[in-house]
Amino acid sequence: MKTLTLASIYELQGLKNEALDIYKELLRENPDNKEAKIAIKRLSGIRKKYLGVDEEMKKFFLTMNSEVEFLEFERWLVKLWN
Repeated sequence: MKTLTLASIYELQGLKNEALDIYKELLRENPDNKEAKIAIKRLSGIRKKYLGVDEEMKKFFLTMNSEVEFLEFERWLVKLWN
């Protein structure tokens, strides 16, 4: 049985595609399901925006060791999200 709980568990385990499939099915069954709508938007955004990782910034993040570097990374994140 496919439920919001099962979809949430899949999502927490990193099984985003499986969770998204369940949310979509639940929404087809009940078009007014607000939780499913929100989850679909959230997961669809994740899939579209993060198909690739900025490897250079990933390395920078993993090796940051000063407040200046932290602030630089923070500015990069703000720029990314806006």
